[in-house]
Amino acid sequence: MKIRSHRGYGFLGFASRMKTLLVDDHALFREGMALMIALRFPQLELLEAGTMDEAMHQLDIHPDTQLLLLDLALPDSVDTLGLCRLRAQAPQLTVVVVSADESAETVLAAIEAGAAGFIPKTARGDVMQEALRVVLDGGVYLPQSLVSAPPEPDTMGLTPRQLDVLRLLVEGHSNKLICRRLALSESTVKTHLETIFRKLDVKSRTQAVVAVAGLGLRLPAWQRGAA
Repeated sequence: MKIRSHRGYGFLGFASRMKTLLVDDHALFREGMALMIALRFPQLELLEAGTMDEAMHQLDIHPDTQLLLLDLALPDSVDTLGLCRLRAQAPQLTVVVVSADESAETVLAAIEAGAAGFIPKTARGDVMQEALRVVLDGGVYLPQSLVSAPPEPDTMGLTPRQLDVLRLLVEGHSNKLICRRLALSESTVKTHLETIFRKLDVKSRTQAVVAVAGLGLRLPAWQRGAA
C-alpha cells in the first residue's frame, strides 16, 4: 500500500544519478536487486554493503548518498538499531527496509524508527518495482497486508496546515522539527496532532502513518503561510 507524501518533488525528477546504498548480507539477493535496479531504475547509482560496518564506511566515502535499502537482519546489527545508527550518521537518507520478517510488529517498528517504506522479501518483482517507484516519487510504501480499507480521503476534513503537519509526521520528523519547519509553537503542533489522530481514529504517530497509507492519500507540498 502506498502514500504520496511529496518530499520536495520526489526523486524521479532528478536529472543526475542518485546514489543508493543496498545493505544485505545475502550476496545472491543483492545481485538480484542490483539487476532489477539497473534495468528498471537507471537513474540510481547502486552501492552495496554486506554488514552494518560496511554500510557506515560506504556512507563515510559517499556522504551524498540519498537512498538506503536496508535488511534489518545483519550479522552486526539487531532489529532497528542499525536503521537508527544509519539515520543518525546520515539524516538526509530516505530508508526503505527490505526484510524477510514482515510481521506487523517489525513493520511498525521500522516505520517508527524513520523508515519511508517496508518491502517484504517475499514480494514479487513487480511489487518491489512499484514500491521503489512510490518511494522515489516521494511517497511511503507499506505492505498491503498491514492496512485495511479506510474511509475516502475527502472525508477527513483536515486543514492545509494540519496536512502540512501530517506530511512531516509521515516523513519521520519529530515534533520539534515540525515546529521549526512550519514556524509553529509546540503547543500548536500538539493540537494539530490531536486533531489528526482523532480524525484518523488512531492513538500514535506510527498508527497515523499506517492509516494514511491505507487511505492512499496524496499529501500536498508545504503550504507556506497557511493557518
